[in-house]
This record gives sequence, C-alpha cells and structure tokens, in this order.
Amino acid sequence: MVYPLVEESEHSDLRSATESAERIRAALPGIEVDLVHGRMEAAQRVRAMERFEAGESQVLVSTTVIEVGVDVPRATLMIVEHAERFGLAQLHQLRGRVGRGERPGSCVVVARGVSEDSEARLAALLETTDGFAIAEADLRIRGPGEFLGTRQHGHLPDLRLADLVRDGRLVSSAREAALATLREDPGLQLDAELRRAVEARWGERLALAGIG
Repeated sequence: MVYPLVEESEHSDLRSATESAERIRAALPGIEVDLVHGRMEAAQRVRAMERFEAGESQVLVSTTVIEVGVDVPRATLMIVEHAERFGLAQLHQLRGRVGRGERPGSCVVVARGVSEDSEARLAALLETTDGFAIAEADLRIRGPGEFLGTRQHGHLPDLRLADLVRDGRLVSSAREAALATLREDPGLQLDAELRRAVEARWGERLALAGIG
C-alpha cells in the first residue's frame, strides 16, 4: 500500500501511511503489517523491508521510498492511494515493484479526485507499460518547461510553431543547424539581423545560459 503522505494534516484529506497502517492492522487481525517512510531511521526501514522480503510481514504500507531499488519477487499486489497526486513517471516506477517473480503482479491505482492533467496521467498509465511511451506522455502532459529559464515544466510558448513531442525530429535538425551557425560565428557578429532577432526574442534570459 503506497501513500503520498506520512501523517494526516488538518489541511489535507489525503489518507496517510501511518494512520492507514493502523486501520489495516485492525481490519486484518493475525496479519503482520509493517510501515516504511522517509522519516524513519534507516535501520528501521531496512528491518521492515527485510521482514517483508522474508515473508514475516504480509502487508507493507509505505510512502514513495519504495519507488526504486526495491526487489521483492513475492510481492504481487500494489495499491496506490491518491494516485492523482503522483507523477506519471513515479507511478510507472512504483508499479514496477510488483510482479518481479514467477507470479504476475497487479497494481491498483485509487484516485480520490482528479484534474485534467492527473486524469491524463492515469489514462497514459493504463494505455502502456513501455517506458519510452510513458516518458513521451509525461512530456506531453507536463510540458517541457523553459529552454532558457528556471521553470522545469509547463506548456510555455518557447516554440512558437513546433511541438516538442510531435516535431522532435525537426527540432533536432533545427538545433544542429543553430549549433553549426554558432560554431562558425559564436557571437553572431557576422549576422547583425539574426543577433537582433535572438536578443529581441530571448532578452535577459540569454544570461541564464551562462549560469552553472
């Protein structure tokens, strides 16, 4: 069982991992339930995972600390609560934690309120298990962010005509042409008109290219 929060907040209606672990213990008497989250000490997390891997516990309630690096072949069922709060790549990584042994696995995603973007993420998750297709869908839904700027996602008008997903090959060709131009004339000193157009289009954001 995977949850996005560790503890309930008075400002949130999300089901928390800690409180849900207690509810599951009460609902399943005789079943060992362990809890794993990022606020636990490392030794506690390791022990809980070892118990689950060894079959000493039958249910593992967790936050996304199990997103990567966890290999429990006997685990065949995952339930992700409030799936609308997770990113598409994150959901894809999570579902890969089950069905790693001889028996097939199932991942149930439970959404308790969706937006247009979260609905699109869940639809993409259901359509494919291919990592490359998931990455393309994630880019399409989240947007690429700014190419010269600080935003890492969002549908922004940096490309006035092209679409980064649909026109990836053309964008790549345009990039190579631009690099060739800059190799021959790094400061665009030989083409004043092009230099003025670039400065007018990008303005002060050009300075960000020199950061880091």
